[in-house]
Amino acid sequence: MATSEEKKKKEKVVCVTGANGFIGSWLVRTLLHKGYTVHATIFPGSDASHLTTTNPSGGCGGGLVVVFQADILDQESISRAIEGCEGVFHVASPCTLEDPKDPQLELVLPAVQGTFNVLEASRNFNVRRVVLTSSISALVPNPSWSNTIPFDETSWTDLDYCKSRQKWYPVSKTLAEKAAWEYAEKHGLDLVAIHPSTCLGPLLQPSLNASCAVLQQLLQGSEDTQEYHWLGAVHVRDVANAQVLLFETPSASGRYLCTNGIYQFMDFAQVVSKLCPEFPVHRFVEDTQPGLVGCKNAAKRLLDLGLVFTPIEDAIQDTVESLKAKGFL
Repeated sequence: MATSEEKKKKEKVVCVTGANGFIGSWLVRTLLHKGYTVHATIFPGSDASHLTTTNPSGGCGGGLVVVFQADILDQESISRAIEGCEGVFHVASPCTLEDPKDPQLELVLPAVQGTFNVLEASRNFNVRRVVLTSSISALVPNPSWSNTIPFDETSWTDLDYCKSRQKWYPVSKTLAEKAAWEYAEKHGLDLVAIHPSTCLGPLLQPSLNASCAVLQQLLQGSEDTQEYHWLGAVHVRDVANAQVLLFETPSASGRYLCTNGIYQFMDFAQVVSKLCPEFPVHRFVEDTQPGLVGCKNAAKRLLDLGLVFTPIEDAIQDTVESLKAKGFL
């Protein structure tokens, strides 16, 4: 039986997998500001130097980051990182800018088996709650969804549709989340899932991530409609705040869509064009997501918990400034 001192010590210790990625880095920063000790897992050999500088105010929240080199496919190394933690934020999941040569090996296996390993370790060490970072890619594409109502958390991506079109990232995220819910139900694990739309904002990490590349490519004249991957956009800072909110809210349960509205990519491109007239942004003349029903308060479940979203114009401007500063534009 843990002593009250040991329990108190554990209460502010959490693990973040994929901690040096775009969302993971912002989550670490947010947790540090709130005084948490963060066990930050990174893929062995990857750059985590920015994690020790993600708290620019010099640790005013009293938080501490401890970096663990841990491949999520290595149960032992993940267990070491999760031991002693009250909560786990599972963010790590492969997402590449290039098409995978072996989708099963590069995307599906790490996403599904990695999630299983994280949940198994969480159960073994009596973690209070796991917050799973899923994606809108586990909600859409779903061609059978009615074209009279907006997408919500009850939608699941159509796996056959994705496989027939070689869209492997949605397959990996959907299978991983389904496996997580199955595991949580079987073992009585407290699990909550968050589904961010296209994440924008300043890059804390040195490399370009897939979601910010969507904006970068649009600014460079890309005519890609993002047909299969789009519901809307959200500031990465809001995603990190939502993840912590879901961990700290005892009543939180189930799936939470995290997007500042649902709208066409065509509308997003129009806003970008107005904000950045110096760039050759393509003007779409037809719906980029045929049949998509717009909705301003699509993230109603998070809004009801008190989350406030950053205006999308601010998210765009923050991203553009960061892309320029890092030499990606």
